[in-house]
Amino acid sequence: LADTLVPYAALWALMIHLVQRGASYWITLAVAVVAGGLLVRLFILFHDCCHGALFDSRRANTVTGNILGVLTFTPFAEWRRLHGIHHTAAGDLDRRGTGDIWTLTVEEYRAASRGRKLAYRIVRDPFLMCLVGPAIVFLVIQRFPYPGAKRREHLNVWLTNLGIAALAGALVWAFGLRTFLLIQLPVTVVAGAAGVWLFYVQHQFPGVYWARRAAWDPIRAALDGSSYYRLPAVLRWFTGNIGLHHVHHVRPRIPNYRLRKCHDETPELRAVPPISLWQSRRCLRLNLYDEPHRQLVSFRSLKAGPPAG
Repeated sequence: LADTLVPYAALWALMIHLVQRGASYWITLAVAVVAGGLLVRLFILFHDCCHGALFDSRRANTVTGNILGVLTFTPFAEWRRLHGIHHTAAGDLDRRGTGDIWTLTVEEYRAASRGRKLAYRIVRDPFLMCLVGPAIVFLVIQRFPYPGAKRREHLNVWLTNLGIAALAGALVWAFGLRTFLLIQLPVTVVAGAAGVWLFYVQHQFPGVYWARRAAWDPIRAALDGSSYYRLPAVLRWFTGNIGLHHVHHVRPRIPNYRLRKCHDETPELRAVPPISLWQSRRCLRLNLYDEPHRQLVSFRSLKAGPPAG
């Protein structure tokens, strides 16, 4: 927490100084990229709190998670429940739709109306998914309770909103609306784009495991339905080792700072083939799940016919 919150606050102070002194905005944007990386790391710490993994104490996880929820624009109680559903249903074709990237099978897409096809293509567009989508989710959608939210979650959403408003209001009062927006917006865009891309690659990659409920295997879903995204050391730090996503899905209560040790000491986990940063670019072409052939395919493949094999 200290090695993330302290530099994050320091970079905010630096960006405030740069904006108010009239320095080139490009310098501020460069600093915002690093601050955005730290915001991603704060979200990983928030994520660990949701799993009860950052501390031994449930209360410490809850208190810290709610504080980090204000900084990451994410209500703790509601996100904890929705993310828990994701963990119990990842890779299950019959339980898609909560806490995951919208994924249709080839047959579902072919049978969809023109409007539904258009909406799906918009959601799966890389630019919109990584840049526009996160801003809508974190700044707008998460300001309101999710359908089916419990009373406690409703309250948590509004208290998180109150915390966000208080923090933003204090910064605006002290430094002005212009300064606040010139800093907060690029930091949010960088963190949101990186976060969504990480989540996308974690469950949308060549060879990913999906199965219908009757045949769904939770261990296979963890090992073969969650990627091992092998990132450079500096990015592993900023992302809290979440690239070891197969390890995380096997045992969600392993904290981020133990994932690497667990991976290295467990042969079954080391056997999962990694995806490099360069290789992950191929994931952008995977848009639909071909159920008969058990693989993700591109929109273009629909014109080329079914894949061989």
